[in-house]
Amino acid sequence: MSESLLDVSAMTLARWVRERRVSPRELVDAHIDRIGAVNPALNAVIAQRFELARQEAAQAEAQVMAARDPDTLPPLLGLPFSTKEYIMAEGMPLSAGIWSRRHVKADRDAETVRRLRRAGAILVGITNVPEGGLWLETYNPVHGRTVNPWDARHTAGGSSGGEAAIVTAGGVAFGLASDIGGSIRIPAAFCGAVGHKPTGRMVPNTGFWPEAHGELSAYLGCGPIARRVEDVMPILRVLAGPDGADTVVRPWTLGDPAQVDLSRMVVYPCESNGSTRVSDTNRKVVRDAAAALRDRGATIASFDAPRMKRAFLIWSAMMASAGGPSYAEVLGDGTPISAGKELLRMVVRRSRHTLPAVVVVGLEQIAARLPGQVEQAVADGRALQAELESILGDDGVLLHPPYSRPAPRHYAPMLTPLDFVCTGLFNVLELPATVVPMGFAEGLPLAVQVIGRRGADHRTLAAAAALEQAFGGWRRADPSWRLPRATPL
Repeated sequence: MSESLLDVSAMTLARWVRERRVSPRELVDAHIDRIGAVNPALNAVIAQRFELARQEAAQAEAQVMAARDPDTLPPLLGLPFSTKEYIMAEGMPLSAGIWSRRHVKADRDAETVRRLRRAGAILVGITNVPEGGLWLETYNPVHGRTVNPWDARHTAGGSSGGEAAIVTAGGVAFGLASDIGGSIRIPAAFCGAVGHKPTGRMVPNTGFWPEAHGELSAYLGCGPIARRVEDVMPILRVLAGPDGADTVVRPWTLGDPAQVDLSRMVVYPCESNGSTRVSDTNRKVVRDAAAALRDRGATIASFDAPRMKRAFLIWSAMMASAGGPSYAEVLGDGTPISAGKELLRMVVRRSRHTLPAVVVVGLEQIAARLPGQVEQAVADGRALQAELESILGDDGVLLHPPYSRPAPRHYAPMLTPLDFVCTGLFNVLELPATVVPMGFAEGLPLAVQVIGRRGADHRTLAAAAALEQAFGGWRRADPSWRLPRATPL
């Protein structure tokens, strides 16, 4: 039974709890044991609260046994989950992978964590992130490197790499992650899990570090990394809605993916944004996904959106115009660091920062000197948002690669630092996007990204569910015997 607990969807586990087929204590213990087995290889979970989780599981079990009607129980009761370190969980680390913050702990739960726990989910641990967040490899000077659960030589992605790795290995029923440039979708794609970035302004970011206000919060989406597509919408229903603190969040009507008629769906395959060099492998995945949806009754159509070629300029300009602290300030915990000085310190091994983080600061400082281009790129972004929403309408989805290629080897993303715009563009456009596994190539997961108009999260999930059925979806990685032990930097 313990093995099957690690292989079925979170919603199946929730149903088994309600039916008293498995107790919350059994469920939590099985996942804690799994974390113990795989985490030495992955270095995905960097802090645990196992004893508290066991106590909460006992309370959940008492709730189940006392319930006369199982339908009155909280929807996620007994489900063990983890969350990435940027999302506050009371008493747990909040270093963000930054050396100067290595002793910082959260003094409260983020609103998203609070909502999940109120819905019965049980927090078992905190997962690893890149230093400062804006990078797609999960390693930092505080907690070291997280590796891909399918091949330790390859990255797990970022910034939710720890989350995707532990979900893929079966260590938790689902994970809570965040995404401002692909941080849910890229790790999910690299590791072979389901990842969903919600519509902008749907989920509050209260309790996220660094604080995100105004338009920046609209671009930052907290959402699940999960085993199966069916897990996403029930979790999203718990997470969504205003909290009175994050002022950009508004109510959305969340549809039912099961009610989406695929015969009315119009699918727009897009193999590249026109500026990113996408591998033949990832291009073929888009074609295969389109063919599978066509076989299930969808209509395939083409479209032309030339502004997508300016994806990086649009993303960087809209991020810059949104306000909030600079990345240099985030890395300096309020005092901006100098990219030039840190590079010199690296030469003599005196820097406490990682090279990718310093390079991103340098790119940020260069972009700040181009105010004219920023204004035009923001205007292009607004126009592209309206254009895509008009094209997609009520029934359309866009298929797009989540990255230029399957999970690269460690450090290789530094050779193509702008490829994240395959996902990042859709953050600033505030469009919902679901990543779903599409099989394997040379031992590494393949995935496609399904994008819809704002508020059409149920439609991207419906298309993703059809693709999951066609290609098999997530399967549990077993790194405990195949990977060398992960070591800190």
